[in-house]
Amino acid sequence: MPRRHVFSHATAARLWGLPLPDEHPLPLHVSAPAPLRQPRVAGVVGHRLGKDIRVGRIRALPVVAVADAWCQLATTLAHDDLVAAGDRIIGWPRPLGSLDAIDAAIERFGSRRGAVRLREARADLRVGSASRRETRLRLQVVRAGFPEPELNARIGLGGSRSTPGDLVFRDYRVLLEYDGEQHRDDEAQFHRDVERLNDLAAAGWIVIRVGRRLPLPRALDQLERALRTRGWRGTRVSGGRLAAFAGWRRTASGGTGNSIGFAP
Repeated sequence: MPRRHVFSHATAARLWGLPLPDEHPLPLHVSAPAPLRQPRVAGVVGHRLGKDIRVGRIRALPVVAVADAWCQLATTLAHDDLVAAGDRIIGWPRPLGSLDAIDAAIERFGSRRGAVRLREARADLRVGSASRRETRLRLQVVRAGFPEPELNARIGLGGSRSTPGDLVFRDYRVLLEYDGEQHRDDEAQFHRDVERLNDLAAAGWIVIRVGRRLPLPRALDQLERALRTRGWRGTRVSGGRLAAFAGWRRTASGGTGNSIGFAP
């Protein structure tokens, strides 16, 4: 790659570790600053690098800064995917950047194509998400009319003991937990989870565990019942707004555990 050319767009996002719906690594996206010509090579999409775009390095590779790479995704990603990628930048437990850095990158992005979509996504970014699936779950919970949860917040268990929770409804002592595959495949992790859930129950928390097997409407039903038993009097949104969300799919529920279905 010629000097001063940099990886950008989806390629830069992947190098930074931002979650994208398409896992295929090709084509490579490479940007060149003026007056250099944009690359024209098989398997490469060439772009013009704006003079105000920040550049850094990852393992000696020249790459657009993470917040600027996120802005470049606005021309190709749907809203929820763009929010999930942005949430990773400010995610838990190891953020890649800050909201201030994202806001500065948006200002640098200016009125380029995708600017409106970018600002809409910025309004839905929240600090503390641990995964793409957590972000998408949060968005659906809020769209359904439920209170906004805290993300991966500490929950006191008495004395000096505490534990993080995925989606925490602190005022109602309700916790929505997303279980990844490791929670079932790792025996040690499984036993730690059992002990932790027992501690949460003893501290008066209602825990709803979600994963791959329970359809979204059923998970939201369980959340509504839990919140209402704790005094929530809000209005739930249902119907077409949830059905229109293409990121979820209905799956057959199996076993006795609580889980939730996601499209890949």
